[in-house]
Amino acid sequence: MSSTPIGDHALISDCRSVALVDRAGSVEWLCWPRLDAPSVFGRLLDPAAGHWSITPVDGAAAQRRYIDRTMVLETTFGTPTGTAVLTDALMTGPGERGHQLGHRSPGLLVRRVTATSGRVELAFDLAPRPEYGLVTPIATLLDGGVRLQGGPNVMVLSAPLPIEIVDGRVSARFTVAAGESLCFGLHHARTDGTPPRVWTQRELHRRLDGTVTTWRSWSRLHQRYEGPWRDLVHHSGRVLQALTVASTGAIVAAATTSLPESVGGARNWDYRFSWVRDASFTVDALWVAACPDEADAFFEYMSAAAAAQIRSGGKLQIMFGIGGEHDLTERELPHLAGWRDSRPVRIGNGAWDQRQLDVYGELLNAAARLPEIVERCPADTKRFMADLADAAAARWTETDQGIWEIRGEPRHFLYSKLMCWVAADRAIALADLLNASDRVERWKEVRDEIADAIVTRGWSDAAQAFTQAFDSDELDASALMLSIVGLVDPRDPRMLATMDAIEERLTDSRGLVYRYLAADGLAGAEGTFLLCTFWLAQARALAGQVEGATAVFERAASYLNDVGLLAEEVEPETGELLGNFPQAFSHIGLVNAAWAISQAGDDGV
Repeated sequence: MSSTPIGDHALISDCRSVALVDRAGSVEWLCWPRLDAPSVFGRLLDPAAGHWSITPVDGAAAQRRYIDRTMVLETTFGTPTGTAVLTDALMTGPGERGHQLGHRSPGLLVRRVTATSGRVELAFDLAPRPEYGLVTPIATLLDGGVRLQGGPNVMVLSAPLPIEIVDGRVSARFTVAAGESLCFGLHHARTDGTPPRVWTQRELHRRLDGTVTTWRSWSRLHQRYEGPWRDLVHHSGRVLQALTVASTGAIVAAATTSLPESVGGARNWDYRFSWVRDASFTVDALWVAACPDEADAFFEYMSAAAAAQIRSGGKLQIMFGIGGEHDLTERELPHLAGWRDSRPVRIGNGAWDQRQLDVYGELLNAAARLPEIVERCPADTKRFMADLADAAAARWTETDQGIWEIRGEPRHFLYSKLMCWVAADRAIALADLLNASDRVERWKEVRDEIADAIVTRGWSDAAQAFTQAFDSDELDASALMLSIVGLVDPRDPRMLATMDAIEERLTDSRGLVYRYLAADGLAGAEGTFLLCTFWLAQARALAGQVEGATAVFERAASYLNDVGLLAEEVEPETGELLGNFPQAFSHIGLVNAAWAISQAGDDGV
């Protein structure tokens, strides 16, 4: 059983693939040649699914950090005989700087061991298991390394020491003394056909140092935020960049699949895709924590994927693959035990063909943040955006599955209606750029109709709050978005009452917010949602309640792990991180809440 706590992992990325490394120095998750491919190391989900560990033989106390302004990981092992530093990174391309981060990544994982005092003996254990653990590669000794081939996966290990090979597993023991440093590299065949090879020690050291320089260059050119929690906001911006696929601009919801919402439960989903739902939140966060270039690239990816679907006669789906793929059919991998026996392990995501009406507003809200991008869009893309508003106007009265992709019966979810209102409202603001001034009167009529329906049927006297769905008394954290997107004044008594109701009746004993507590058509429970807790902080900041907003923000931010990463949820009883990891939405929530609190403070409220 794979039982290492989710929060014990750290993320490394080359903006093409990502890997998770645990405190003990083991790479427990890595998908090649891109982050939604079948795993090469998958011990995160099953002990037999592959790993690469470099660990002191004697007991060691480990401390971790990212090298300043990078996503290059350092783990310092203190042993009875000395201290060694393990540096891990996926290599960026040669000479990449600033906006180029990730565009020429070679598919090379480098691990450097440096002794800083005494002598440290370490055990090296490499067991790649491609195809989610189904394949044991054939290992062949080379001069300076090992070739490992399992089906289409071809890798070359560069290792400057004697090694042993048994059943596709490469192992060794070695010692480093103070001042000594050894580099190991694992090179995967690129999708463009570039063959993997053995790398010299000099090349590996130089490429690792170059990757540090590349990340620092990106941070220096892209990160300008100077408000409260500056370091957290900047780091969250780097996490979002690490979850970005440079070649397309896509940002995935998380680096992993099937890390559960409750231990041993079945709410286990694949999050290695890009959601339309996330678009407006993501663009806002990138605007604060990165720079317009990243926001532009993500918006262009998302609008292109969506427009292609509409032009081909399809409905606008809620999510796409990182290359713009539409078919994300879900299936189970029964050979994998799952993290702490949380089954089934799923790849693909069955929500891809759900009906969710919020997607129209999500895209147009993102567009409204980037009018200069809209202005230079081709005519057919502008027409597509105007058509989104028309679709929202025509369909807002329908039922759907809602923002949380509930797998029960469709309902009249308040959030879906709200985002149809956003679609009309933002299209009105963009009408001149969209060459759609003739549609404005219709959009204004619909906008007013939706607003009236929301404030009447979305409000519950019994709950003293805006609720999950029309004519319902159930609370839902997504009602906080009413003030965040601007339909309800943040200081409106009904909005203040909604915030109070959510904080009093939709939180756990730690003060973290649940998405909802109503039945949703799925068995089992889930943890509290960090995104929703950050929404509460953001809504309180918009209402001028800076002290309360700060308290909620710091409550949620306290669940960052030791290297500043957040999962999707927190287990209510233990406080342990749950769900796919790291979760883009949680970091997006952190950035947007920090910005709102910063602005509220600047306004002197």
